[in-house]
Amino acid sequence: MPLTSGRFIGHEQDRGIIQFSMHDGAKEIPCAISTSAMDDLERGPQTRPEHREAQFTRLRDRIETRAASKYSACEFEGTPPGIVLRSIDFRG
Repeated sequence: MPLTSGRFIGHEQDRGIIQFSMHDGAKEIPCAISTSAMDDLERGPQTRPEHREAQFTRLRDRIETRAASKYSACEFEGTPPGIVLRSIDFRG
């Protein structure tokens, strides 16, 4: 079953990440993307903290496509296991 969109959880400025979730059926999959990866995707200046949710929304399709790819490849990290996206995940 393909992953589907979940919820935006929040911006953790001190860790430099956006947390969000995706769903595999009824199972919620924790996910995160670095804010530097999002800035690299937009190829612009660093986004201000108060604009991170809007930036995530603009990039959501690309972010979720890559998260689904890592999920299919079983590239989990952390406890509980989840998907973490960095700039390198969008190169190539």
